[in-house]
Amino acid sequence: MFSTEAIMQMALDMVGMHDIPGDSAIYHRGEGIKKVLFGIDIGTAELAMAKQLGYDAVIAHHPPMTTAIPAWEVYLRHIDLLTQAGVPREAAEAAVLPRAQSMEAAFQSANHDHYPSIARLLDMPFMNIHCPLDELGRRIMQQTIDACLASNANATLGDVVDALNALPEFANAFTKIDIAIGDAKAPAKKVVVAHGALTNGGYDVANTYFEHGIPTVLYIHIPYADLQRLRKEAKGQLIVSGHISSDLVGINPFVQRLRDAGIEVTTISGIR
Repeated sequence: MFSTEAIMQMALDMVGMHDIPGDSAIYHRGEGIKKVLFGIDIGTAELAMAKQLGYDAVIAHHPPMTTAIPAWEVYLRHIDLLTQAGVPREAAEAAVLPRAQSMEAAFQSANHDHYPSIARLLDMPFMNIHCPLDELGRRIMQQTIDACLASNANATLGDVVDALNALPEFANAFTKIDIAIGDAKAPAKKVVVAHGALTNGGYDVANTYFEHGIPTVLYIHIPYADLQRLRKEAKGQLIVSGHISSDLVGINPFVQRLRDAGIEVTTISGIR
């Protein structure tokens, strides 16, 4: 049997994180956990259902929108991803900080105790694990793409998509990977998977990659207005892999890790 803390530590250990990131939290702790309900998005109805059906804990992937966690801090990880790709730190910060500061300001308006209070009233252990699993998925996708590029110096965007589609999460997805900017026959060259930083970096982050010599960026989703602006400027190539299927690349190994540890896991809300 496990505690909520032990379950969180399993996720952190899978990616070598030492601290719980700002978009993940334990809202109502619990012990003696043998049976969990795990969904990408969890709200009041799912918490009540879990209590009625006899689950020991509920795990969400996405942080509930009104919770007392500084999720915006995780958006700053885009700075690290940019600099690791060779973008100067000053340029990376210019691309990321304005939106992070906007998120921080919005944090003041949230009803932070909404979902935690419901979990407490139900006495239903409740937690969410976001960044660690997204980081795991980012590494798997980046490694898959890097292997494709290493095996074929002339790999195209279509070849990259084919490599990703070999992963079961994409092969079985409701959505299809989209070459949002570029042609399937065009050389992929270097590809950066810009994921695992709370949400997509929109126009500013993708444009900064392009302006600093990164020809191809992969987002898991992007606002349409930002996509249209990037298309109009045509500075680089963009692959959009799909939100839920991309999340599952990191979630599924963690579900298997829980099951291997002897925890019974029922999956809902996008996890199959």
